Amino acid sequence: MSYDTIIKNGRWFDGTGGASAIRNLGLRGGRVVAVTSEALDEDGCGEVVDASGQWVLPGMVDIHTHYDIEVLRGPALAESVRHGVTTVLLGSCSLSTVHVDATTAGDIFGRVEAIPRRHVIEAISEKKTWNTAREYVAALEELPLGPNVAAFIGHSDIRGAEMGLDRATRGDIRPTAAEMTSMEATLTEALDAGFVGMSAQQLRFDKLDGDLCRSRTLPSTYAKARERRRLNAILRRRRRVLQAGPDITSPRSIIAMTSSTLGIGRRRLKTSLLSAADLKANPFLVYLMGAISRVLNGLGGDFRWQHLPVPFEVYADGIDLVIFEEFGSGAAALHLSDQVERNALMRNEKYRREFRKQYDSKFGMRVWHRDFFDAEIVDCPDDTVIGKTFGQVGQDRGGVHPVDAFLDLVVEYGTKLRWRTTISNHRPEFLAKLGADPGVQLGFSDAGAHLRNMAFYNFGLRFLRRVHDAERAGCPFMTIEQAVHRLTGELGDWYDIDAGRLREGGRADIVIIDPAHLDESLDSYAECPVPQFDNLPRMVNRNDDTVTAVFIGGQRVFGDGEPTAALGNTKTGRFLRAGAK
Repeated sequence: MSYDTIIKNGRWFDGTGGASAIRNLGLRGGRVVAVTSEALDEDGCGEVVDASGQWVLPGMVDIHTHYDIEVLRGPALAESVRHGVTTVLLGSCSLSTVHVDATTAGDIFGRVEAIPRRHVIEAISEKKTWNTAREYVAALEELPLGPNVAAFIGHSDIRGAEMGLDRATRGDIRPTAAEMTSMEATLTEALDAGFVGMSAQQLRFDKLDGDLCRSRTLPSTYAKARERRRLNAILRRRRRVLQAGPDITSPRSIIAMTSSTLGIGRRRLKTSLLSAADLKANPFLVYLMGAISRVLNGLGGDFRWQHLPVPFEVYADGIDLVIFEEFGSGAAALHLSDQVERNALMRNEKYRREFRKQYDSKFGMRVWHRDFFDAEIVDCPDDTVIGKTFGQVGQDRGGVHPVDAFLDLVVEYGTKLRWRTTISNHRPEFLAKLGADPGVQLGFSDAGAHLRNMAFYNFGLRFLRRVHDAERAGCPFMTIEQAVHRLTGELGDWYDIDAGRLREGGRADIVIIDPAHLDESLDSYAECPVPQFDNLPRMVNRNDDTVTAVFIGGQRVFGDGEPTAALGNTKTGRFLRAGAK
């Protein structure tokens, strides 16, 4: 038997959590045709990879991305692929591009996901040939996809297209009977086309871009209980997934969304909610996450929290960061797209008093810790402030309030002022606890969005490093096999897609990792221009010694820190339909 590729002498993980072993893999026709301890015949083989001392894993699955725009013009999605991700899910947070027009897509994606609105509009205007979910899938399948792609249909997409963006974002307007019936038919058609489910959103600081409805929240947030129940009923019948984000300031929203999984008197609903995190702003909340999922699943639900298994470190240029949307004065500044008007507002003393009041308030649920002593300046034309926090700058300037120190610098330097802070997941013991919790799914990278704010493209590698380090230190919290399963087969199984396994007869989606380089290089950031967005510098990860090779559909697409000619030019990935393993 001849092979296209042989990967020999590597420590093979099948993605089930079962024992790993030194094995030789033979690939042919895009599939794994041999997994054996015996040496394979190399005669006629096009490529032989010696993986001695390395790990051979199924390609990782990223369950939460916003590649909906980038995939249209840059289907290689190389920033994920280079870190061993071979399957991505689109359509998160109620946002997809299946039904809305180009301008509406720009309005719902631009500000929420920090993808420049102009580029969203241009990409949809240029590439959209579809009007239905089936046509959308067909359009994706015509692209030279790098990784495999699966998708949610976004509730804001359905609602915004059916009702029009203005009506869909008014609290006093409900969909007509005909509109509701049409939304149900649209969701059904998407599930028929193979979508894994629907994403919805109730989080109130996701704001619209553009002029028509600027600063209103996403269409999905205006849906009332009856509308959500009718759409969820379709997901229940079809055993598909609801991905959603509750309004964290509303106990009613949290209870409604978490309890929607329960099947008392009805079929249970697969539910994945945003998100399990160890928030600095609410340090006791992390204790409730596991308890909530255990209770819900104990009562017959099928519930998972999504969790980013790395510290949630964010960067910002000036005031352009989504965390400011969660309180009134921050949102007021972001509402103004004109820089002159925004600066005038931030100079205003009445505005500053309100900002200080909201900053100093200790009450209510929130995401950002609101501590400018925990916000370090990393770049500024005034190099005397680099390396300091805004709180320290205020002290240096004679005891100026941290808010005023921040606003003074933003007004003076705008987006040339760059700073960073860590919002959550800062305590290693809780990262380990959440990473091992069966009620938690690993993901939530937001890949493809927040291009200047964060880079979690290598979250899977960083999780494997944590598990590997704990094992070597003699205090393991899970095995390497279990960690691989959490990043691969567990996710493929739960979302019911053909991903996450590495075994005979399966697709040859493979990542080879050198465990000797699961090191501090994983924590560093770099910048790389995005050609699809006028070379906007995107925050990225670069740890090219860690992943030595990536194969998708049996073709090598990355190796030695570089993409091969196949990536983005040859179709290596495919659209993965739910239920079609």
